[in-house]
Amino acid sequence: MTTDKLTITLTNRAPVKISKDEWPVIASAKGDSYASNDYSRYQQALSQGELDTYRLTVRQHGDGRSIVYGVLAAASAYTGSEDCRGGVLLDPGEDIAGAILSVGGACGLPSAVIRECIADLPAEEL
Repeated sequence: MTTDKLTITLTNRAPVKISKDEWPVIASAKGDSYASNDYSRYQQALSQGELDTYRLTVRQHGDGRSIVYGVLAAASAYTGSEDCRGGVLLDPGEDIAGAILSVGGACGLPSAVIRECIADLPAEEL
């Protein structure tokens, strides 16, 4: 067992520090603002910091609590965006998909990233 710690910025409350081993990732999605299909130009833009990057992550503790958090790392000189970090701590049984929608929207993440993160959640068995 490692002791890797992670500090997560939450919305409207103090950040939390967790052990990665105790809070494994159960769903995630990421993307960036590149809108073309020229791979060489994409690599150039990425390496020069010209793209906004997006990340949504869901971690869950063994006791059922979940943390949903998002990051927009802006390339403000090129895109006019601002950095954003936010998240929520959920009690067991609370609506994780709803929290993904809320956090993703509050951080200004594209709907495709939000949908991908929801789709990556563990399937509900009926």
